Formats: sequence, C-alpha cells, structure tokens
Amino acid sequence: MADTTYTPPKVWTHDAENGGTWASINRPTAGAREQKDLPRGEHPFQLYSLGTPNGQKVTIMFEELLEAGVSEAEYDAWLVNIGEGTQFTSGFVEINPNSKIPALLDCSGETPVRVFESGAILFHLAEKFGMFLPKDGESRTECMSWLMWQMSTAPIIGGGFGHFYAYAPEKFEYAINRFAMETKRIMDVADKRLAETRYLAGDDYTIADIAAYGWLGGFTRGESYTDAATFLSVREYTNLMRWGEELGERTGVKRGLVVNRDAPGKIKERHSAADIDAVLGA
Repeated sequence: MADTTYTPPKVWTHDAENGGTWASINRPTAGAREQKDLPRGEHPFQLYSLGTPNGQKVTIMFEELLEAGVSEAEYDAWLVNIGEGTQFTSGFVEINPNSKIPALLDCSGETPVRVFESGAILFHLAEKFGMFLPKDGESRTECMSWLMWQMSTAPIIGGGFGHFYAYAPEKFEYAINRFAMETKRIMDVADKRLAETRYLAGDDYTIADIAAYGWLGGFTRGESYTDAATFLSVREYTNLMRWGEELGERTGVKRGLVVNRDAPGKIKERHSAADIDAVLGA
C-alpha cells in the first residue's frame, strides 16, 4: 500500500494546483485583483451577494422587514459570482476587505456606510429598524449569544463538512468523519435548545433564527450538499426539523431564498418586489 501520510514542510508555500472546486480563485493573499466598480441602484440599500447560506441570511432579513411593512428597507440585490472572482474587484474590496459575500452599502444617510459579515449586516438592520432584536435586558443578550453561536458554527459546517464532503478533489475519511461529527453536534445543540423554546432566543423570532436558518435550513429542506441531510440523519433532530419547517413557511423566508441565485425559479438580481413576484407567482 502506498504511503499517503502527509508530512508538512517546515515552511508552507502556496500550491496553485491543489485541486478542489475553488482552486482557481483561492489564494493566500487579500486585496483587489481587478479594477472594476460595482453597479449601483436606486434604493437605500445596495446588497452585493450570492444565494449561499450566508447570502440568504441577508435577503431573508430584507424580505422580512418589507413583509412587516418597513418600506424604508427597499434594496437592490446584485449577483456576485464568486466562481468568476467578482469578489476580488476593487469595488467589492472597498466594501468588504475580506472579499466574502455578502457585502452591503447603506445609502440611507448622507454618507454611504459599508457593512460586511452577515452577522454584522443582520445586527445593523435590526438596530436601524428596531425589529427582530430585543431592545434590552436578558432577551437581547440571549439573542446576541445565539447569533454569535451561529457565526462560529458556519466555518465548521461549510468550510469543514461541506468542503470535504462535497468540494474537495478527493474523499478523505478522516476529514469527513471529523466534520460530520462536529456538524451533528451543532445540530444537537440547536435541537436541544429548540426543545425548550419555540425559537433560538426564546419566544420571539429574531436575527438569531434568520442567521441559523441560512445554514441549518438547507439541511432541514434536504437541499444542502446534494443528499447530506440523509448522510447526517438530519430528520432525527425533531425539534430542529419543527423549527426549520415553521420558518420555511414564512413569507419573508420564501422570498429571501430565491434572490441572487442563477437557477430555475430563482432570480439573479432583485430591484423590486415584482422581481420576486414573477417567480413565486405572487
């Protein structure tokens, strides 16, 4: 049997040919690779994103706000094709130096304000409009704790389990088993919490739920990484499934899930409610 054990070198160097789905764009450096401005629409908020779990959090938030009657939350959503490297253009890097979606430009005031990282965007919008975030006290603290919990779990589910299960050039048993175990542990944390309360932060629907649904909702819908829900036995988490099914019936969630996705029944860009209505038949 060939020796497949990897011995790390004393000093790591970038191997551009290491394979995997994202090998052509991944580099160990930051900054713009191309000078190009981003488009700008007419609404107060300009969102540059893709309908991945992190991107879905923000489009769901916007649609929830609009569904609640907050007309000031009108937004333009522009598709950022991460496979083509749009996130490395100068315009995008000016908004998010980390070159990750989603990125938001809040143009509602005299001077545009950039907001990057999905959790920060949810918090910014919740604070701005006074919705989906308790105003003070223990409830607010609990909400923020679950929001930060979700932000800490995303790299494990996506960059860990998702990468080795779906995107790596080869299937590595150790890596898949390691991150499958951690992903199931995360689901168990959510399942046990949701046995106690209707939503993650308590009795009220908050940005903690919106953030978590971006990642966990895909598993409860059976859409994440092809058939990963079967592989991880997701249906055994009955409280998580109840929560996921309930959130999946919300109008704001349904509308947010179709934005910035290049697929049948979805829309690549969103510039008015009519764009979503056209595919949902509203």
